[in-house]
Formats: sequence, C-alpha cells, structure tokens
Amino acid sequence: MNIRNYNIYFNTHTISGIIICALLYVIFFAGSFSFFRDEISAWQKNRSAYAHQASANDYDYLLDSLHAAHNLQGRDITFYVQDNNVQAYVNMGTSQDTTIKKKANGQQVQRRGRRGRGNDDSAYFQYDFKQNKAGSYAESYDMGEFLYRLHFLAQLNQVPIRIGTPFGYLVAGIVSFLFLFALITGLLLHWDKLVSNFFTFRPWSKWKTVWTDMHTALGVIGFPFQLMYAVTGIVLIVNTALILPFSKLLYDGNSEKLYAALGYNDASTYEYRYQPLGDRVALNPYLKQVNERWPGSHVNRVYIKNYGDESMHVILEAVPSVKANFAGSGKITIHPATQSIIYEKSPTTSVTYLDRVKALIYRLHFGDFGGYPVKATFFVLGIMGCVVIISGILIWLVARDKKNIPLHKRRFNFWASNVFIAICLTMLPVTALTFIAIKLNPAADQAFIYRVYFYSWLALSLLYVARRNLRVTNKETLLIGALLGLCVPIVNGVKTGNWMWKTYLTGALDIFLIDLLWLVIGIVCLIAVYRIRLDTKKMHVPKRTISTLKEAVSSE
Repeated sequence: MNIRNYNIYFNTHTISGIIICALLYVIFFAGSFSFFRDEISAWQKNRSAYAHQASANDYDYLLDSLHAAHNLQGRDITFYVQDNNVQAYVNMGTSQDTTIKKKANGQQVQRRGRRGRGNDDSAYFQYDFKQNKAGSYAESYDMGEFLYRLHFLAQLNQVPIRIGTPFGYLVAGIVSFLFLFALITGLLLHWDKLVSNFFTFRPWSKWKTVWTDMHTALGVIGFPFQLMYAVTGIVLIVNTALILPFSKLLYDGNSEKLYAALGYNDASTYEYRYQPLGDRVALNPYLKQVNERWPGSHVNRVYIKNYGDESMHVILEAVPSVKANFAGSGKITIHPATQSIIYEKSPTTSVTYLDRVKALIYRLHFGDFGGYPVKATFFVLGIMGCVVIISGILIWLVARDKKNIPLHKRRFNFWASNVFIAICLTMLPVTALTFIAIKLNPAADQAFIYRVYFYSWLALSLLYVARRNLRVTNKETLLIGALLGLCVPIVNGVKTGNWMWKTYLTGALDIFLIDLLWLVIGIVCLIAVYRIRLDTKKMHVPKRTISTLKEAVSSE
C-alpha cells in the first residue's frame, strides 16, 4: 500500500472512530444486554415466562374488563404481543360509532404512555396476561426495556430538538453510518498485514503496543459481527427515523400507509355499518384456531377492526419458529359475522421477498434464531466491541503524546480521552447498581430507573474525570463493577428467595440466566483486575509518557 492511501485510511478511520467512540460504546454495551431483554424483565418482576407457557393468554377476559370501563363498540383495538408471550401493549382507538356519547360526567380518558396524543377516550397501556394487570407504559417500564431503548439512544428523543425526526434515532443513525465507515477504512488500513497482525500479540511490551495488538486482533475477530451490526443497525434506524420524510413524498404524509406497505402494521379499514352483532365476539377461539392451523407459531399482532359491528374483522399475524421457517410471516383475516376467513397467508409456505429481507435483518440483529448459545455468543462479541473501542481511544491518546505536538493539543487530547474513558467504563458499575436498586424496590418504574441510572452515571463520570488518571479509572471501575455484579444474584436471592440453584431446579431459566450472567461478569472482572495488578509490576511503562501526560494536564 502506498503511503498516500495509508494516510487517507489512517486519518479517516481515526477521525470517524474518535467522533463516535463514546456513543458507540453505549450502543454496544447496552445492546449486548438487550439480547436478554425478556430475561431481564422476568428477573426484575420475579415472574418466569417459562412457567407461563403452559396456559394460553385470555384475551376475552381483557376485552370484558375493557368493555366494563369503556364502551368498545366501533373501536379499533390492537395487541402488540411481546416475544415472551406474557406481556402485550394494547392500543385502543376511538369509536367510529357517532351515536355513542362520551361519559355522562364529561370526563375524558387521557391516552397514556409514550404514544399519548392528548385528551380523548383512546388508551395505550401494557397488559400482563399472567397477572391480569394493566399499567401505563411508564408504570410497566423495566430494566430490559431501558437497556433495549438505550442501545439505539431512544432516551435522547426527550431532548427538545425538533428537526422533523426523533433526535435520538437520528443520532443513532449517524453513529451507525460513521461506524460502518470506520470498519471499512480499518479493514483497508490493516489489509496488507491482516494475517500477520492477527497472530501478533506482545503482552510484555509497552502499553501502546499492547493496546495496538489488542485493537487489531479483537477487531479482526469481531469484524464480521460488527459489520453485520453496522449494516442491520443502519437499516433498522432508517426504518424508524430517516424514512419518515419519504412518507410525505410517496404517501402524502401518511406514515401509517408507508409502514403498512413495509409490513409493520395493518392499515386496512372497513366501512362501519351501524349494525351491532347480536352476540359478544370471543377472541380466544380464533387464537386457538391459528395455533391449530400453524403449530409452533407465535402470534405477535392481533388487530380488531370495528369491534361489535357487522363490519368487524379480526386480523391475526404470526411468526413461525425458526426451525419451521427462518423467514416466514403469517396473516389471517376473519369476519366474525359470517365466521369466514377472508384472507390467509401461511407463515411456513407463503414467504415473500419482503419477509426474507425483514427476517434476515431482524434475526441477525436481535440474535433470536439460535437460542441461548447464539445470544451468549453475540453478548461476548458485543463486549469485545467495547474493548476494541477503549483500546482505540488509548492508542489515539498515546500516539499523540509526542514532544513535537504543542502542549495545548496534548492537554486537549488527554482531556478528551479522560472524558470518553470515564463515560464508557462507568457504565458497568452503574448498570450493576441499577439492577440491585430495582430488585430492592419492586415498585421501580421508568422515573425510578432513569434517576438511579443517569444520576449515578453522571456522578461517577464526573468523579473519574476529575481524578484525571486513566489507569485508576480502568482498575476501579472494573473492581466496583465486579463487586456489584457479584451482589446482583445475592440480592435477588435474599429479596425474593429465588437463589440460583432454586430457579435452575424449578425451570425458571430466564431468571437463572441473569443471575448467572452477573456472576460470570463479576468473576471475569475480578480476574481482569488481578491480571492488571500483576502486569503493571512486570510491564515496562514509558516514563516519558506518564510525565508528559501529567504535564499536559497540570501545566497552565
């Protein structure tokens, strides 16, 4: 490779990487835990989804309860069933029957949750089929949802910046694009010596050499995984944020039609006839019918159009098990008035091009196609991505600690690295602390999780930024994270009585897995702290590097 191309790849890889490093670390760290989103939810609520699988969800009980509080006649009702088949988000629209009056006392039911749009008699809430309990989105919020949404920076949507698309999603999309750019330039940068550098690791050399070897070796190992996540992440974030402006051009501003064309919802409408059905429509038999027709499939969407009217239609969408069909999706439309099936698309035999593309992207991104072995592998690869990011920051810092670089630039480089390292490495103890906090407070909701996580993250980050010692930041965050991580299964056992051996023997594998995960994390971090102490004594540390860094920080 000629020197000009090398310099181009090196500079573009370095600049793009250092711009996004902190946000990319947050995405990878939170995303790694998001593979166990349902397990984290079960752990927090102390309710194993595996124990619930024997019984079917009772949709009729929920509809009867809703009808007692609201007149459901003429409404559109949608159930977004979660993968664990225990919780579902329920979206209840306003009635199309103009003869139905609002409550006599004039009170209006405010639409609750993240999709609230004002005061009307619609509603949006989460329902737990096992507990037969409903709650608003904020009340039902859990740690699994928090980490899942953090991994695409959804919390930044609350920043009051109005640019036509959610701010957090836009930032995540930009980070994904720059990450893909950094991956490609990094591959080109190391292409000529890819094999030799991969097998080179010099743990007893100077720090810059160790970090460089680690960055290269782990980067090569995780490159296919990281490339896959960069591409699928871009596609997913484009669907949620960057594609919205095109709805104005292609669908006259109707984003619902756009998402319906992409298969994300059902936008079909039926003319309301003002002819009520004589008998109450039972939804459970339709679910049973689908399970019999498509055994092993999971119903993930239930749409009710014009409830209680002769024009009422029930639309059920399902996805098959991975063993039956990797890329299938099923849909069946039933007309209760005539008990006839209007439309049917099998999830195992009728697979469209759109089904294949969506399944490839979603299953690869969420790792839901191979059970716990795949999730565990993806978790490890995600954490390896975090290590690559940290080593890249350290390489960038040491490479710019030279006598020919002006003092003010070295001071800026150190402070930038100091801030990035503090923000990144404190995520581990903060996450473990929040797990403990939500277990000690069974009533933890969205506001509680936000306060504990973000306030403790801010406090720890400021503390280590003020201390100005990268080595201490690394060692102490690992040690605190290890101790808090080991406390997670202990606190769970003391608080709930569900010790690890008990959840394993009773088959509550989702709860057992989270305790095991934190136990392994704690042990690995303790080993890392021990190795750091040993290596610090044996490894040669350049005195000039330390002295110049201190000079860059303390000199005025």
